[in-house]
Amino acid sequence: MIAHVHHENINYLKASKGLKNWLITVDHKRIGMMYLASILFFFIAGGTFAGLFRFELWSPLKNFLTPDQYNQFFTLHGVIMVFLVVVPGIPAALGNFILPIQIGAKDLAFPKLNLTSLYLYWIGAAIALYSIVAGHADQGWTMYAPYSLSRNPAVLYMMIAAFILGFSSILTGLNFIVTMHNMRAPGMTWYRMPLFLWAMYATGIMQIFATPVLAITLILLLLENFFGIGIFDPALGGDPLLMQHFFWFYSHPAVYIIVVPGFGIASEIIAAFSKKDIFGYRFVAYSSVAIAIIGFVVWGHHMFVAGQSELADSIFSFLTFFTAVPSAIKVFNWTATLYKGSIDLKTPMLYALQFLFNFTIGGLTGIILAILSVDIHLHDTYFVVSHFHYVAMGSTMIAFIGGIHYWWPKMTGKMYNEKVGQIAAVLVFIGFNTTFFIQLIMGSQGSPRRYYHYQDQFQIHHQVSTIGFVILATGLFMALFNLIASFFNGSVAPANPWGAKTLEWQTDSPPPLYNFKETPVVTHGPYAFETEKA
Repeated sequence: MIAHVHHENINYLKASKGLKNWLITVDHKRIGMMYLASILFFFIAGGTFAGLFRFELWSPLKNFLTPDQYNQFFTLHGVIMVFLVVVPGIPAALGNFILPIQIGAKDLAFPKLNLTSLYLYWIGAAIALYSIVAGHADQGWTMYAPYSLSRNPAVLYMMIAAFILGFSSILTGLNFIVTMHNMRAPGMTWYRMPLFLWAMYATGIMQIFATPVLAITLILLLLENFFGIGIFDPALGGDPLLMQHFFWFYSHPAVYIIVVPGFGIASEIIAAFSKKDIFGYRFVAYSSVAIAIIGFVVWGHHMFVAGQSELADSIFSFLTFFTAVPSAIKVFNWTATLYKGSIDLKTPMLYALQFLFNFTIGGLTGIILAILSVDIHLHDTYFVVSHFHYVAMGSTMIAFIGGIHYWWPKMTGKMYNEKVGQIAAVLVFIGFNTTFFIQLIMGSQGSPRRYYHYQDQFQIHHQVSTIGFVILATGLFMALFNLIASFFNGSVAPANPWGAKTLEWQTDSPPPLYNFKETPVVTHGPYAFETEKA
């Protein structure tokens, strides 16, 4: 009995050892760490494909890739980054680890379902990797018909992989929502929840309601491929534009599935390193839910040049402008939180400030693309590529990296080298903006995206972008090696190295097996800095 009590108080990393115990665990913390390792692996893989075609674009003529290889590499980059990295990234890794501790629970509501989600992710990822071996997938990450209407095994396997990965996403979102409704600690009302939890809640709504549309679309594509049913193929009486409507009805909420968790991380880091309550807490919380709802009704802005009616174009344009309102609320409220704060520029804060800068550019370029007349000129140019990367990489992945640094002491019980972390963060900022800001200029001058050959006038733009990629990759690998080194050689982390107020910092680092030795009771909001000063 005494051994059992001690076992419960041992941290989750030491509770049981061996690969088998990790593979059959239902502990949300271990599952989160396995997700984190998997996602970082695929981040490196997807980034490698980006680097290969980025170097190919150093000059307008062939360097080392054929046109077919170029198409395959940007397809693999897109599929891996979207379906294996940015969509599952923050919820699956950091959400799994942090969410139950932030609400004072022992685990998620459905621990076995959580493990099932991880295995579905691994199965989907394995099939996606097999598709690389099975053939040459070159249809683009959107899998548009008629490109995806092919008996090419690689294309079919990639669709099956995306289908399975969608189920992993749905189960994760469902688990989070049920947990937040039913397992909050005594005293934790909805308005005492950290904003990271509000972001996870909004993300869960989108995962549950949007992802089935992708699943249905992929089933229809597979039926058409195997049985020749005319759904999207015009030769069989189908409509390829229907495919685009289905795809973007999922994929625009998916953009917010990608970025809304980043909002939650930014709120946590900015509050902790400004030593201030989040300005307008309820507005920031409600804006996450508002974005989740509005995200379902703006898919048509991806199809302004697809032959929609003028009325439909105008409605989707207006709704896209309207989406900027809750996003702007967040930016203004974070800025107000920083105002007169006791700002500490530790590594997580440097990433949070990058997020704020990059997301502002991503949001403003999105408004530009919402203007009908301007979008016709900018559609399918590098301007769109840059806009999307400012949202997906510059906002979401930067927030993800900042969140890893913020919660790393809690997850591992070790402190990383702060100076190396800061240098890496600066390199990431310089490298990312060098890579993608120049692409806004290219796109505004009419340079089309995805082209293997390009006009000589854009060579300097591509070369600057490629140099930026090298700087970005250097910063990212420096950050990764710093974290890995700290896991083995870092100094022992205190329970609350940042002086933050949310519940996860009120338990040991790393947490015990069941998160808390006693059930916590919540008596104040998540950012009680001002109350403390008073």
